[in-house]
Amino acid sequence: MKHTREKWAVLKVMDGDDHGRILPPPELSEIVEYMGPSGEPVVDVKLKNFKPKSNHPSGGFFGPKACGENFRRFLEAHPVYIDPMSSLAGGYMAYFMSYRNPHWNPDFDYSHLENDHKKYGIYPGIGAVQHFCQDMSIGLKLGWGGLLKKVRYYRKINPQAKDFYDGLENVILGVQDFIRRHVEKAREMAKKEENPTLRRNLEEIADINERLINDPPRTFREACQWVVWYQMIARMYNGSGSMGRIDVWLNPFYERDIAAGILTDEEAIFHLACLLLNDTQYFQLGGPDASGKDVTNRLSFLVLEAAHRLKTPVNIGIFVHKGLDPKLLRRGIEILFEDKKGSPKFLGGDSIIEGFVKNGYPVELARERAYSGCHWFAIPGREYTLNDCVKINFAKVFEVAFWELMEDREVEPSVEELWRRFEKHLRKAIDVVREGLDFHMEHMHEVFPELVLDLLCYGPIEKGLDASNGGVEYYNLCIDGAGIGTVADSFAAIEQRVEKEKRLTWQQLAEHLKNDFKDAEEVRLMLRNIPRYGSGGTRADEWAVRIAQTFTRLVKEKPTRRGYNLIPGLFSWASMISMGKTVGATPNGRHAGEPISQGANPEPGFGGSPTSLAVAVASVQCGYGNTVPLQLDMDPILAKGENGIEKIEALIIGHFKMGGTMINMNVVDKDKILEAHEDPSKYPDLIVRVTGFSAYFASLSKDLRQIVVDRILSEGS
Repeated sequence: MKHTREKWAVLKVMDGDDHGRILPPPELSEIVEYMGPSGEPVVDVKLKNFKPKSNHPSGGFFGPKACGENFRRFLEAHPVYIDPMSSLAGGYMAYFMSYRNPHWNPDFDYSHLENDHKKYGIYPGIGAVQHFCQDMSIGLKLGWGGLLKKVRYYRKINPQAKDFYDGLENVILGVQDFIRRHVEKAREMAKKEENPTLRRNLEEIADINERLINDPPRTFREACQWVVWYQMIARMYNGSGSMGRIDVWLNPFYERDIAAGILTDEEAIFHLACLLLNDTQYFQLGGPDASGKDVTNRLSFLVLEAAHRLKTPVNIGIFVHKGLDPKLLRRGIEILFEDKKGSPKFLGGDSIIEGFVKNGYPVELARERAYSGCHWFAIPGREYTLNDCVKINFAKVFEVAFWELMEDREVEPSVEELWRRFEKHLRKAIDVVREGLDFHMEHMHEVFPELVLDLLCYGPIEKGLDASNGGVEYYNLCIDGAGIGTVADSFAAIEQRVEKEKRLTWQQLAEHLKNDFKDAEEVRLMLRNIPRYGSGGTRADEWAVRIAQTFTRLVKEKPTRRGYNLIPGLFSWASMISMGKTVGATPNGRHAGEPISQGANPEPGFGGSPTSLAVAVASVQCGYGNTVPLQLDMDPILAKGENGIEKIEALIIGHFKMGGTMINMNVVDKDKILEAHEDPSKYPDLIVRVTGFSAYFASLSKDLRQIVVDRILSEGS
């Protein structure tokens, strides 16, 4: 908690993954404040001793050569960090992305799209980075020296890609020097260390990492250390946290060391705990191989045990499918309820696989996709996805449609006419996204290429092409809708209160929305108190299904002009606050500027039982291989007593059998969360699953804490 408290003191608010980042020494820290994309103040810490070299009149740096050279210089300036109590060296203190200003090369102008981006509340994904998954087995097989040889070999074959290979080579040389400096520091610390156990550990760290400068890992501990180096540079370079199937690519090292008698399970758990503590990367446990056979092994359980003992934020997903070892699912549920840290989450494997096949891919390939981020999957090393980067605010689209209808004096307002216009504008919003994605794919490799992920993908080095520019085999670009609960309830409220009951006219409704229900609280409550989405068997539930099905159909109608396949999902990440700020009052009784509904969940306070919530979210699945997560907030008492764990297991399996794809579950005591909201310092170690990620409750902004509290209070029973 020491480093976490230091971050809280300086950064104040962290409304996202609680990364493993530690702060630089004060003499190297430069604290900067700026306004975030949603108008919120952001505090960051940069290294005083690094300034990037620009290659553009804007003052920015763009393209593979400039990015690679600057990242190498960044690593050279980055301080060394070794915890003598850890079996693994390294800790990261700053983000290379913080030095990118401007983020986008102004020579590539997309201002012609920006009006529609604002109009429809679109997060376009232009300039978005990472959010796909490398294959860690490539790096574990080749090591840094092997990767360098590979880059230099293919440089000769593809001389036209000189700048690209310069960028890759600079990344590798920078990492090798970074490791070398840690070796020197470990030996220096060992000489001064008086505790014989810690001295021996530091000497082992030095010996291990001296090998890893060039050679691939041989032992389980060495493999964990190699993974730590990679996950740190990936996080520092562009924020990537996509690790994938840890119990697949680490298992050969584990089995070999166990057979040789040089590793015990307790030692393996300790190394895994050190790996998980280094950063909150995303890992999958269990799941099928290409043939359909479950890969669950002893290591799967050890990863869970390491997280269980740590009791810090981690991002682990258990892939629930027909062939899963039931012991892994049960152990995951036990840990979730015992630790109350929002981990692990549960992945609806069969629905995800079946959905991806509908895009025209063989089932064997679909089985290889790995959980690698908040709500998403990708084929390791072979698929570029932009998952969780592109979003359309359904509530904003609804608002455009509503006011267009009310301003059209030639048409009599009706719910069906409103729906027709909603669908029209939703189609236009999706078309705008298509155009923006083509623009991104045309230029991203010239702006900020995926150099670190390129190293562990199949194709970029061989072809001399960035992953965003044809380097990998498959391109399936994700597009998420957000705010389905807000819009479904709004349609249902108009249908019931205006059209059926005639409690309001359309014009009166419009006036109340325009005035944000000023002096009309009884009207707001009348609109709000209808049978809502998530209550079970309501008209709002039916509207939600209609919205999800229409969104899916419109996304799948056609690829982009350049031929990129789109895959729909429903997910808001933690953006329901910023998205809500751009939307006026809505007919479901929501005030102007308030958050929209989270992901596919109902608005807080209007979901029914956990079972009805599970049914509702299962009914709005898009069904093409990306998830529509269910967020459940449970009272710890539910898992106690006779058959408590079995009941939770039945709920999880039941949701997935109905087509569900992911469950994020919190287990939190209501009284505790209320106390923590009033005074976060009372419970500094309280961890909640916010959405796709877990975080310390005290690190969240008051607005995001309020959303978590509202959700837990309304659904926790």
